[in-house]
Amino acid sequence: MFEVGINTLIHPTAEIERTVSIGDNCKIGKGTVIRRNVEIRDNVEIGENCYIDSGVIITGNAKIGDNVTLRNLVVVARGSVIGNGSFLAPRVMFNNLDEVQNSVGGAIVGENCFIGTNTVLQHGIIIADEVKIGSMSLVTKDISEKGIYFGCPAKKQS
Repeated sequence: MFEVGINTLIHPTAEIERTVSIGDNCKIGKGTVIRRNVEIRDNVEIGENCYIDSGVIITGNAKIGDNVTLRNLVVVARGSVIGNGSFLAPRVMFNNLDEVQNSVGGAIVGENCFIGTNTVLQHGIIIADEVKIGSMSLVTKDISEKGIYFGCPAKKQS
């Protein structure tokens, strides 16, 4: 059986595997699937028809839109937001700490975005809708227009 905190609402059509831990004051939407060894900390909202793969960690106070896919081992930092229809490939990492280790909030990812494997999103950045970020990229600044970005730091490709 999985663990569920107080004041957490799980839609009856959500499918949650064993070895999942869900914190207090969370909301899991209709048709969402959560695989094994997932940790969802307090105050997380996950929309409808999402797929949360094995080993994902959502560290709290985060909002995940509808029809979002988080593949295995994604780490979503405290305070992050992921827009409807976005896809995060394996091992995407959100950072919510600034240069002196103060917690300043995670990234905001727009709707219908694709974030490639092993990409790191720095604290407090905002990514526009319909952005594609290539694997192994480091996003250090806001991305304000749709397009394809990659590199370290990530830059728009023409």
